[in-house]
Amino acid sequence: MSTAERLIESARELLWERGYTGTSPKAIQQRAGAGQGSMYHHFAGKPDLALAAIRRTAEEMRAKAEEQFSASGTALDRVTAYLRRERDVLKGCPVGRLTQDPDVMGDPALRAPVDETLAWLRERLAEVLAEGRERGELDDALDPRTAAATVVAVLQGGYVLARAAGSVQPFDQAITGVLGLLTAHVSTICASRRASGTGAEPLPPLS
Repeated sequence: MSTAERLIESARELLWERGYTGTSPKAIQQRAGAGQGSMYHHFAGKPDLALAAIRRTAEEMRAKAEEQFSASGTALDRVTAYLRRERDVLKGCPVGRLTQDPDVMGDPALRAPVDETLAWLRERLAEVLAEGRERGELDDALDPRTAAATVVAVLQGGYVLARAAGSVQPFDQAITGVLGLLTAHVSTICASRRASGTGAEPLPPLS
C-alpha cells in the first residue's frame, strides 16, 4: 500500500473513532507510519486528506448498500437484508457520525459527500420500494419516498440509541420496528404467496 493510501485509510479509521475535531495530523501520521513531510507531499493539509477519506468511506458505504439493493428477491427482502446485515453498531455509522461534527458540517467541501451519500441512500431505498409497489409486492398505500426517509432516520437514530446505551439492543429493536411498519404494507397476494412458501421470488410486473 502506498503512503498516500496508508494516510487515507488511517484518516478513515480515526475519523470514525474520534471524529474530525478529535483527529490530529500527528495521529494520522503515526497510524499510517508516515512522516509530516510525506503527508504534506500528498495532501495540502488535514482538510484535504479528510475529504479524500470521507469520499472513500462514502463510496464504500454506497457499494455495500448496493449489494443488497441489487440482489434478487422482493423489495422487502432486499431492504431487510440491508438493515439486518452485519454492522459495528456501537461505533456508529462512519458517514452518519460526521453530521455531529461541527467542523465537518461547517465546511461545504467536507459536508458535501456526507449529504450526497445520505441523499443517495434515501433515493435508492425509495427506488427499491417503488419497484416493490409496481410489482404488486407492496400495497398502494405505501409512499416510497416517505418510507425511505423513515428507514434512514430509524437506522441513523438506532446507532445513536445503541451508542448511548452501550448495547446493540436498541438498534435491533429500532430495525425490527421499522421492518414491521414495512411488512404491514405487504400486499395480500404477496402475503399469501409467502404463507404458502412460494414468496421467495418477486411477483411479475403488473400489466
